[in-house]
Amino acid sequence: MYNVLAAFMFFTRLPFWRIKVLDKEYFKNVVNYWPYAGIITGGLGALVMLACSYVFPVIIAITLGVLTRVLITGALHEDGLADFFDGFGGGTSKEKILSIMKDSHIGSYGVLALIFYFTIIVGVLASFPVPMAATLFLCGDILCKFIASNIVNVLPYARAEEESKNKLIYNFIPDNIIAVNLLFVTLLFGVCYKAVLPVSLSYAVFVPIFVFIALVSYIKTKIGGYTGDCCGAVFLICEISFYIASLALVRGYLYLML
Repeated sequence: MYNVLAAFMFFTRLPFWRIKVLDKEYFKNVVNYWPYAGIITGGLGALVMLACSYVFPVIIAITLGVLTRVLITGALHEDGLADFFDGFGGGTSKEKILSIMKDSHIGSYGVLALIFYFTIIVGVLASFPVPMAATLFLCGDILCKFIASNIVNVLPYARAEEESKNKLIYNFIPDNIIAVNLLFVTLLFGVCYKAVLPVSLSYAVFVPIFVFIALVSYIKTKIGGYTGDCCGAVFLICEISFYIASLALVRGYLYLML
């Protein structure tokens, strides 16, 4: 229970800290329960999309939904994405990459990454009917947090604990927690795809898995391990790939039906 609460505290800016003050040890397990934070971040974003669609054009409703998640998380993952691209784009060695990623200033690679990210996510989701876009946003948020969380099991931490931004290193995720998380994601997709989404879109889940494998391989080659920024960047890139794959499947299906 406290582990999930710690994840809510860490991955959102909502005042969960008022419920209970938790020991630092709980925060070493937050990645284990990252997908459950998606219920809040993806769920509230999806609700805003649906509510705003009754008042605003689709693209505005989608933009406000995405912005809601950014505000709830305090742009935690977007900051990681910008740092990731600044570091890997401008660094030529492990030491240089890690130094740039730790720098609080944003560079040209980070700015471009954020511009492309928000342009793509809004553009792709706005291509769907709002109920479908909102459902995909919820599913994509939770799914890709589950996928990205596994980075702590396949890569070591790239820095010493005292050099990390949050002054902690995430624990490995036990097999039983992975199994429970997988069951949770599977049940969510089963409900959503039965109620709102075409079953054919379920094949899109394989794309972020392949993207995750490619990113982990690239990160391992460059710096030999992960950082918190890598976690955020991997999540967002996997999420984007899921939405693009879903759109491609829809367009492909419509093309074949013509």
